[in-house]
Amino acid sequence: MSNELKREDLLSLESYSEQRSTMRQEVMAIKKRRNLELGNHMRLLFENQKTVQYQIQEMLRIEKIFEAEGINEELEVYNPLVPDGANLKATMMIEYPDVEERTQALSRLIGVEKKVFFKVGSHPNVFAICNEDLDRETAEKTSSVHFMRFEFTKDMIADFISGSRVTLGVEHNAYSCEAILGDEAQKELASDFEA
Repeated sequence: MSNELKREDLLSLESYSEQRSTMRQEVMAIKKRRNLELGNHMRLLFENQKTVQYQIQEMLRIEKIFEAEGINEELEVYNPLVPDGANLKATMMIEYPDVEERTQALSRLIGVEKKVFFKVGSHPNVFAICNEDLDRETAEKTSSVHFMRFEFTKDMIADFISGSRVTLGVEHNAYSCEAILGDEAQKELASDFEA
């Protein structure tokens, strides 16, 4: 099953300009429901077709891209963020308002993106597969933004959808936390499997 966006799913620059305010409000409401905090300094935004479409439309508008080749390039860049029915995909942000504190934290948090996990019911943890587009860390520090996907088995998906307890967590020696997914967040993310 493919939920990838195609050129015909996108609005022309003119149509997008006319609908931008309404679309932005709609997408901000979606993002609010799909935004989960992990501890005090980590946030995951779970992407879906609508959030990715909005991002593409914004890029096309900002860059004034209207030719097929440019549109196809944007689709190639952003389509990997659209879940395909067996996974969840997220943008993870590590957030420290103070620049010096952030610099120190990013040097301690090397590899943290690979330690983010889901636990569905009694199934084994599902760890993130990260940054498939490019490497986002050096020997000195990790990036403050990572792209990740979580791949689930059919049984995990069935339990996720049916309401089994779902935990989202991090198990890194410099950052460890867990949070139980609330009913609303679980229902919202479960919709990615039903697509």
